[in-house]
Amino acid sequence: MTYKRSSKIKERTISKNDTLLKALKRMDIIDKKMLLVFDGDKFINIISIGDIQRAILKKYPLDTQVLGVLRQNTKFAVADESMNAIKGKMQEYRIECMPVLDNAGNLTDVIFWEDLFPLANLNSKDQFNIPVVIMAGGKGTRLQPLTNVLPKPLIPIGEKSILENIMDSFVAHGSNRFFISVNYKAEMIKYYFNELQNPDYQISYFTEDKPLGTAGSMFLLKGQINETFFVSNCDILIKNDYSGILDYHKKHKNEITIVSAFRHYPIPYGIIETSNNGRLKSITEKPELSFQINTGMYILEPELLDEIPENSFFHITDLIEKIKKRKGKIGVFPITEKSWIDIGGWDEYIKNNLQQ
Repeated sequence: MTYKRSSKIKERTISKNDTLLKALKRMDIIDKKMLLVFDGDKFINIISIGDIQRAILKKYPLDTQVLGVLRQNTKFAVADESMNAIKGKMQEYRIECMPVLDNAGNLTDVIFWEDLFPLANLNSKDQFNIPVVIMAGGKGTRLQPLTNVLPKPLIPIGEKSILENIMDSFVAHGSNRFFISVNYKAEMIKYYFNELQNPDYQISYFTEDKPLGTAGSMFLLKGQINETFFVSNCDILIKNDYSGILDYHKKHKNEITIVSAFRHYPIPYGIIETSNNGRLKSITEKPELSFQINTGMYILEPELLDEIPENSFFHITDLIEKIKKRKGKIGVFPITEKSWIDIGGWDEYIKNNLQQ
């Protein structure tokens, strides 16, 4: 039996033989986190961004076929199940789209979250409330001359400042305790949030008297944070389930977890590989290279604050190297390319602000 696919189903369809890379790109294009996997006209299973992330963490290469990482315990609805029961199941497990199968396992329908809950966001099921450190003391030189007037954290993205957008993403996950590192135009930032009086924000400021790099000012937090905490740059936005990142960090007992994003770079030429004496070994026409990029978001254990030197210029990459040298546990959690928004430079700022 074959099922006539609607346009909404077609855009979320992927073949079992397609690669994880193609699935990631598809998710980015349609801005969805779950795809329907088919073998020709027959529905096989679903694949989510979580499935792909777990596969990548297990070192599956991006050219692995989707079929090789499909889950075994997928939640499905059955044809005679009531809509109330389906709605309850989708709410409980935060399911983006629910396949409906008949007794023979054939697809008869697909129920979409946005159709049942048009006003409800598909947020993380798991809430948490841990401290969030936001590094907001830089001058934002890449955004001059705008940052000659406004500090970078107050530059608007849509109807709110960059800093509010970052904070709101954590509030949506249950965290509202913010420690904000300030230096450049610090009084303007404090005045803005004092006037805003948003009850969702519990803000503590800590001030670096001179530029101390991307982690140096955190020495001021020694004794103030005594639990696992997030760190974020003030010029990036991450669209992902933060609880999934936190779960990964805790499950693997990492000292620090780096959130990475995939970036894909097409090479518009044939790439040649040679062996001895210049003999042709292979030629690949217009390949695409994929890399994991440091997004500027991290999860840290509080003990790491003791490893940050006092009042010294110190980048978070220096801290990572320090942990690496003593063979500490460093994790890397991958997200899709478009789940990371970098707004630190003019090109990125204009592009992403126009999309709001």
